[in-house]
Amino acid sequence: MFRDSDAVDPGRGAGKGGPMGGVRVRFAPSPTGYLHVGGVRTALFNWLFAKHHQGTFILRIEDTDQERSTDEAIQAILDGMTWVGLDWDEGPFRQTERMDLYREHAMKLFEQGKAYWCVCTADELEARRKDALAKGLSQKYDGRCRARGVTKPAGEAALRFQAPQEGETVIEDLVKGRVVFDNAVLDDLIILRSNGCPTYNFSVVVDDALMGITHVIRGDDHLTNTPRQVPLFQALGFAVPNFGHLSMILGSDKARLSKRHGATSVLAYRDMGYLPDAVVNYLVRLGWSHGDQEIFTRQELIEKFDFKHVQSSSAVFNQEKMLWVNEQYLKQSDPIHVARLLVPFLEQAGLKTEVAAASPEWLARLVVLVRERAKTLVEMVAWVTPYFGPEAAMDEEAAKKFLTPALAPALAKLLVRFEVEPAFHKERWEGIFKQVVEELGMKMGQLAQPVRVALTGRTASPGLFEVMDVLGRDRALARLKKGVERARSSA
Repeated sequence: MFRDSDAVDPGRGAGKGGPMGGVRVRFAPSPTGYLHVGGVRTALFNWLFAKHHQGTFILRIEDTDQERSTDEAIQAILDGMTWVGLDWDEGPFRQTERMDLYREHAMKLFEQGKAYWCVCTADELEARRKDALAKGLSQKYDGRCRARGVTKPAGEAALRFQAPQEGETVIEDLVKGRVVFDNAVLDDLIILRSNGCPTYNFSVVVDDALMGITHVIRGDDHLTNTPRQVPLFQALGFAVPNFGHLSMILGSDKARLSKRHGATSVLAYRDMGYLPDAVVNYLVRLGWSHGDQEIFTRQELIEKFDFKHVQSSSAVFNQEKMLWVNEQYLKQSDPIHVARLLVPFLEQAGLKTEVAAASPEWLARLVVLVRERAKTLVEMVAWVTPYFGPEAAMDEEAAKKFLTPALAPALAKLLVRFEVEPAFHKERWEGIFKQVVEELGMKMGQLAQPVRVALTGRTASPGLFEVMDVLGRDRALARLKKGVERARSSA
């Protein structure tokens, strides 16, 4: 599953300036839980940027936090990315399979005098931190091991990077513009822990350098990591990539989006009956715009996406707006495609045998019949269920109200007229229906509602003759006959 050989020399380095070629970006989630919609938006912006520039999109699993990382979470990431159609060109890579590379590059920094062993104990560091806090001083590491010159520590020791303490680190952020950091506040970052494990900031730099990443596009919660990482790129002799930090997604109360605002797992939206393209369309509009256009095809997004129109302010997640976008996709998407996505929900509803016997074309006709009434695939299941099987499940209250002895003669007369009509044609049947209503001196609704209940078991449905069209002649007549029998026996 995880193939280093898929990348452009991901193991040994691309040299200064990265590999030959164009844009190379990456999405690098940590597998410590489900794939968050915020993470999907970050992946989406990377994916669109790569596609727009005919570049390369890399998937990297940052699983160095071995206590919290799980295989289940990795699979959830892969499933979520696959569901929304964000296919990767290289990877997925796992950092736990690249540990030797990080240690190798850390020791290079030590050999070049750019890193040093720190033998301060955890208790000593905590005591100094508390003392600095009490005195109102900076709580960063005081650098006392810089001059100790430990070449081969006897006990536990961490390897620290000798960070620059003068000047500024400046980035021209794709989203935020020019951002300046004072190097005087930089800490001597630990790059190898005392147990030999590399730290996050160091692993990320090594990976981005060796994979030839040209643009690091990530959430702005990583902005404070940037001044720590840029000097590492420089010390290792690699070109510094371009950076773009995306604003956070907030809930309706302007707090960071979390479970208390509703579902935040992308796969939860799959299970709720959202279409993947609708989710992509909604998420891309959380922070990016192209005029007043709301609905985009995937190809339009690839063609139009740029960072000039990515906003630097936080976006607010609106569940109602997302539902509206999904509703538009249900109405506008190819019915065959929607029907294909609907099948698992129908099977889950106990209709596996019926679905297997149905043609894709008939399922697509069902979608067209009800798509104006449903906002999700889950809702669509409820609307299409009555059209499967020889009989519809009957709403008893509806049957008591509309399938009565008083209406049995009218239903029977209509059935006879329909039965002698040799071929099914909904316009013709509508004409027959109107003739019968006129002959009986009834209003359309007086007969239409009993017929609707007989055909669907419900009082609400799409147009009566569209329903008959989807059911087909034989099934429509059989259900109407059952309705007549029910009306006659209801007394």
